Amino acid sequence: MDERDVLLNELAQGLRPVPEGIEWFDGLGQEEQSEVLLFLRHHCVQARAVAEDAPESIRRAGLRPTHTPAVLISRGRIDEQLGKIASLAPLDERRKAFRLLIAVLTIADARRRERFCSGGCGHWWHRLSVVRQPSTAPLKASSALPGTWERFGQQSHVHGGPATEFVGVMSSG
Repeated sequence: MDERDVLLNELAQGLRPVPEGIEWFDGLGQEEQSEVLLFLRHHCVQARAVAEDAPESIRRAGLRPTHTPAVLISRGRIDEQLGKIASLAPLDERRKAFRLLIAVLTIADARRRERFCSGGCGHWWHRLSVVRQPSTAPLKASSALPGTWERFGQQSHVHGGPATEFVGVMSSG
């Protein structure tokens, strides 16, 4: 588990507001945004996203059916389409892709949790609401280093560092 894992799962579970996640995403460089989108695509597949998730995901993401990510998710095999969505290059399309992939993960993981984890499970991300309360502190991209974020006046790299820097109450051990 790293900071990015926690942040994305908090977004998908509604423990952190999506606008905060979009602000974080916008603060990343193009390469890091691409990594995040591929990471989200992987999590959507692992959560067993299905084609039937597309309409509700589009609605939750606030996309029009004519937006490129919405068109892509509505056609063909879901795992292939999620890969195409994660590979979109223009900045405005990456933002839409981020919103859509968070929505897909929200729906697929909620279904997975209900079907397979309702009696309890070992997934750390299903214990986030028990482990900590959602942060009210804003998360923003730092201008100090690409791919860093700031909270409470501290900096940490998005792809590394102990969990204690990000969540404040979790131990890294």
